[in-house]
Amino acid sequence: MENATLNDEYGYVLDSKVFLKGYLEFPDRQIGEVKRTEQEAIDYFKNRFNIVLNKVELLEKEIDEAQNKGSYLTKLIQLQRKLKTFDALGDFIPLLKRLEEKEVYLKSLIGVNQLKNLEIKRALIEDVKAAAAIEDYAEATEEIQQVKAKWIRTGPVEKEFQEEVESSFQEILDNFFQKRRDYFDEQNRINQERIDQYEALIKQTKTLSYAKDLDEAYHKAREIRSAWNNVGEVPPKRFFKVNKAYRHFLKLFYDKYNLAKGIEPKVRVDPRVLEQQKLLQEAEQLLRQPNIVAAAGEAKVLLSKWKEIKIPYKLVDKEVAERFRMVCDKIFELSYLARVISRKYPAFELKSQEEQLRTKHRELEWLAKREKSDLEFAILEFDRTATGDMDIDKPAMGRINIQKRKVAMKERILSEFERKLKSLS
Repeated sequence: MENATLNDEYGYVLDSKVFLKGYLEFPDRQIGEVKRTEQEAIDYFKNRFNIVLNKVELLEKEIDEAQNKGSYLTKLIQLQRKLKTFDALGDFIPLLKRLEEKEVYLKSLIGVNQLKNLEIKRALIEDVKAAAAIEDYAEATEEIQQVKAKWIRTGPVEKEFQEEVESSFQEILDNFFQKRRDYFDEQNRINQERIDQYEALIKQTKTLSYAKDLDEAYHKAREIRSAWNNVGEVPPKRFFKVNKAYRHFLKLFYDKYNLAKGIEPKVRVDPRVLEQQKLLQEAEQLLRQPNIVAAAGEAKVLLSKWKEIKIPYKLVDKEVAERFRMVCDKIFELSYLARVISRKYPAFELKSQEEQLRTKHRELEWLAKREKSDLEFAILEFDRTATGDMDIDKPAMGRINIQKRKVAMKERILSEFERKLKSLS
């Protein structure tokens, strides 16, 4: 600049203002003012150039070391824009060229990745079609959620294909969930219709006890029972409520009828219930075995046998079922504790009874603490990812309930250990 009072390779001072010399398509630009001396102003803005130099070098390093390099493209473009307006004196051309080369490199990588993503998403569209065709809605929903999770993890595709794949995938989801809603709406309608039939039969059963002709009422009770058995299935919880009312009023009538006729009723226990009671007794015997590790193996066999007993919900003895589950849980917890102690304390059997008990208590206390921590994390994760749809959330809720049961059993055993230790002291 002819009228400049101080000229530098990359800038100059004119009328107490600092200018950056034009480069490439950019004209000369004022970047600051002289505060004290012109040379100090020039030196200040030359030193500022190191800021953008370091930013470019740092970004290049991050890109070179990153696994997902494509995610840095936006950051790179933003830095390019910043360089073009940054107030400093220096050679911006090499820096812009370096960023331009990195931009070309990243865009080529993104192009390759987008092509791969397109292949993956088209394959996932076929997967979600197959999942949506599964007749069991619970199984289909679980499969669809797994495919959807993969879809979310898969990166973007080229813009020209974006709408095509997204709309295709979403259309399948929308159709499936609408179909599922329609199905459950129909099921709810059918269930309500059946509940209405059950409640009508309950009202008829209630009147039997007031009948003057007990023989006629007895035949009516048999007709009601036949109709009751032909109504059809409803959700277990809803059936439990109506069945309880039905059996209550039916019992009132049969008690009155038997009393009038001098009949002593025989209580019949379903053979499947007897089989469950037998399995409970065997489990309780296993719990008393000295070799608890071997007992755990046999308990697994009992569990398998228990699952094979297909017993109607209305006949289930909840007390027996709960007791059996608790006994098996206790066997498994004690077995795991025994294996931990066997591994960590080779000379465990040489300890006194009190020392053995204290060791068991200490190790189980630590296991319970770890289990609680895992449970807290699982609950937090569930709260974060829960959809509000019972069918989708049910598997995760089931796993949390199992963890809760394990924690409760560990705490129960710890309490038993503590009572034994008090009796020894």
